[in-house]
Amino acid sequence: MHSVKDLIQIALKEDIGPGDITTDNIIDPEITGRGIIVAKEKLVIAGLKIAGEVFTSIEPEAVCRFFFKDGDSVSNNQVVMQIEGRLRTLLKGERTALNFIQRLSGIATNVRSYVEHLDDKKIRLVDTRKTIPGWRMLEKYAVRVGGAYNHRMGLYDGVLIKDNHIAACGGITKAVESLRDKVSHLVKIEVEVSDLPSVKEALQAKADVIMLDNMDIDRIKEAAALIGKKAVVEVSGGITKEN
Repeated sequence: MHSVKDLIQIALKEDIGPGDITTDNIIDPEITGRGIIVAKEKLVIAGLKIAGEVFTSIEPEAVCRFFFKDGDSVSNNQVVMQIEGRLRTLLKGERTALNFIQRLSGIATNVRSYVEHLDDKKIRLVDTRKTIPGWRMLEKYAVRVGGAYNHRMGLYDGVLIKDNHIAACGGITKAVESLRDKVSHLVKIEVEVSDLPSVKEALQAKADVIMLDNMDIDRIKEAAALIGKKAVVEVSGGITKEN
């Protein structure tokens, strides 16, 4: 998994390459200046410190001031940060810094809008592994900033028996039994199901978590009633603010 510093270096190299042929040829290297980043709509801000690291990666002496912290709600036209340094630094780093802020703030803002629709504090909104390659750590950070929770970071930190596992193993029961024999008793086993017979089989196999995948609302209600407190219920697919 890439570290934030790695991602910043990859992004800067991708954008600047061997050199900024515009800035390097028309801007005196000794001229300094000040830049600001302004919100252009109401949003939940995320990625400010990362944006600051973009500029200090180019010029360690650059000074960044932050007027909000990640997770704050920001109004249109509010200044979120200020950068002081060489003009070359500001011009070379601005697009990369904005890319980090815009992507992460977009996720945090959208997540917050869903979290605010939850009327039951016992319900948790969680993310998936459907992230931009290399950006998972940051995108899942933005999910937390927005007020939701992380599911698995990868295939290594949580058991989830999906439909293809079930097909390959010959059934839910066989898959669960095989895992029980091989993983620690401290590890929870989650099973993905798409119909009520599969819910019953997962319960009989004593799955710890049952994911109801792409079920309609009526089937979800039936399945949840069937599961009760025997397992944690997850719902995946077709999630909207309205439902």
